[in-house]
Amino acid sequence: MRVADIMQANVRSINRDSTVAEAIGLMAELHVSGLPVVDDAERVVGVISTTDILQAETEWRGPRRADLIESTPVSELMTPRPLMVAPTASIREVAQQMLYGEVHRLFVEDEGRMVGVVSQTDLVRSLANQRAP
Repeated sequence: MRVADIMQANVRSINRDSTVAEAIGLMAELHVSGLPVVDDAERVVGVISTTDILQAETEWRGPRRADLIESTPVSELMTPRPLMVAPTASIREVAQQMLYGEVHRLFVEDEGRMVGVVSQTDLVRSLANQRAP
């Protein structure tokens, strides 16, 4: 089984200049814990996750906590250069990359263009489906 068989193809992204508030709103709307961050040419330049936001929240020393959410661009909190995988990669390869990279998702890239995302949940679901009678 390959990544293309289990990935989510309809991936929403957020621009690096968007605010953390916009990222939080989009993550809540989509029920996801992370989003690819893109530049103006739609190239993936990072990932913003709930972990990034919570870490920033615990370290925030500004006068108003709302400033972190309302005024901070996603680019300041994102993890740059997220791990990418080809749609032809095996499930085993993806599981290893996630474990070694300590990440919950990998973005799927084909010829320099993001075509999907595969998460740990997708991997576990595919294992469960293989076991089903």
